[in-house]
Formats: sequence, structure tokens, C-alpha cells
Amino acid sequence: MATPLKSKIAVPRSSDKSVAGVKYNRSGRKRNNFEMYAWLYMRVSGVILIVLIFGHLFANLMVGDGVHAIDFGFVGGKWANPFWQVWDLVMLWLAMIHGTNGVRTVIDDYAERDRTRIWLKGLLYLGSAFVILVGTLVIFTFEPCPAGADPELLASFCSAP
Repeated sequence: MATPLKSKIAVPRSSDKSVAGVKYNRSGRKRNNFEMYAWLYMRVSGVILIVLIFGHLFANLMVGDGVHAIDFGFVGGKWANPFWQVWDLVMLWLAMIHGTNGVRTVIDDYAERDRTRIWLKGLLYLGSAFVILVGTLVIFTFEPCPAGADPELLASFCSAP
């Protein structure tokens, strides 16, 4: 059972300038799909982050002595393994970009003036880049057994010189 309106509605195509007398304001230029990719990134990274975070929590809190075992030596031993370095690096990058994208969306929604929006987003990107850079450097340059350190201060797994 068709209504009278259904017979008059045509499906517009991207190249159509008017359909059934209704004009569409579409340009022939290619559209920017940044927002679509940002939306898609939020969904995909969210699912991956759930796996990474629960794996992180399980490895740190459930295996071994739990929260009582977490100290400098635990982190040093964990980051001596390239698997955990990559795991924590991926978690850092995904979480920071995911959070930055979310805050960028909030800024776009609630900052009314263009100048305010530009400054807020600039500070957001600068802060995020700083955290990602410093976090990456810490993960890959962390040395739990520095040469010349006092043996009393070294972790238990470090060999005494």
C-alpha cells in the first residue's frame, strides 16, 4: 500500500542538482570525510582499548601477588620485555588519540567563537603531542638498572656490578 508521496520521491544521487523540483546544494567537489573517519576511529579504538586495558589490568593485578607486587622493580621487569613495551605503547597512543578526538568534539560542540575554538584545540593538540612524546620516550628509554647506581637502590633483578 503506497502513499501518494512515495510515488513522487526519487532517490537523489550525488551528481543530481534537483530531484522532483527540489534543488540540492551539492557541489561537484569531493567531500572531506574527516569526521566520518574520526567517528570510525573512536569505535575501533574503543574496542581495541577495552582488550588492551583489561589485559593490562589482568597482568598487573591478577597475576602474581596482585597490587602488592607493583613497584619500581615490577615495572622495570615488565618493560624489559619488548612485548609489554609494545603493548603499553599501543595503549598509550590509542588512548591519547581517542581522548584527544573526544575532547576535540566537545570543543567543536561547545566553543562558540572561532578564536576560542582555535586556541583550545591548539592547546589540546600540543598537550596530547607532549604526553605521547614523553610517554613513548619513557617506555623505550627506561633503564631499571642504570650503570653506576648505588646497589642499595637497584631493583632486585639487577645484577650488582
